[in-house]
Amino acid sequence: MNAKILIVEDEVGLATTLRDRLRNEGYVVTVARDGISGLDLAIHEQFELMILDLMLPGEGGLTVCEKVRQSGSNVPILMLTALRQTADKVTGLRAGADDYLTKPFQMSELLARVAALLRRAKGTETMAERHQFGTIRVDLKRAEVLRDSQPVSLSAKEFLLLRYFVNHRGTVISRDELLREVWGYGAVRSSRTVDVHVAWLRRKLETDPKNPQFILTVVGLGYKFTG
Repeated sequence: MNAKILIVEDEVGLATTLRDRLRNEGYVVTVARDGISGLDLAIHEQFELMILDLMLPGEGGLTVCEKVRQSGSNVPILMLTALRQTADKVTGLRAGADDYLTKPFQMSELLARVAALLRRAKGTETMAERHQFGTIRVDLKRAEVLRDSQPVSLSAKEFLLLRYFVNHRGTVISRDELLREVWGYGAVRSSRTVDVHVAWLRRKLETDPKNPQFILTVVGLGYKFTG
C-alpha cells in the first residue's frame, strides 16, 4: 500500500485521529493545519491523495483546491465539509475535488472513499475529462452537464453516479459496486437507493426515460452505461 496522503485539517483532534488511523492502515501521512502550508505541500511534494477540509485558516479549502488544479496537479482530492447543502458540495466538485464527505462521518466510510479514490487514480490516464453521448455533454472536471447546450441541474450524488458510469462505460456494474464506490459504503443502504438515483438520471438525460438508450438495466446483474 504505502500511498502518500496529505491531510489539510485545522481541527487538531480530527487531524490527529485521521493521521493515526491512516498510518495504521499502512499509508504514509503528512498533516498541514492551514490552507497556506497545505497548498505549498500539495504543489511542491508528491502525494497520491489529498484530504482537504473546506473551512481552513489562511486559504479556504475551495481556494486551495482551485490553486492545486491550476498548478497542473491531478492528485485525487477528498473534501471534508460540515456544510450539508448540495450546492456547497457541487461547488467543491467544480473547484476540482474528486469526492466529498460531510462531517461528522464514520471512519469506515472515509477509509472506503480513500481506497476507492486511490484505485480510481490508477486509471485516470485513460479517462477523458469530457464526454459526449447523444445531445448530452459532460465535463467531469468542472462537474457540468449540458443537454442540447442547456445546463442540466444534477445533485452532487447524481453527478458522482453519472461520472462513475462514464468512467466505466460498457461495463456491467452491480448495485453493490455502485453503493460502495459512489456512496462509500456496502450494505448500509438498500439497493433501492441506486435504483432511485438511476431513475432520476434517466429523467434528466434520456429522451425516453422508460426506454433508455444509455443507462441500461441488466436484469439480475445491475446497470450498463453505453453512452
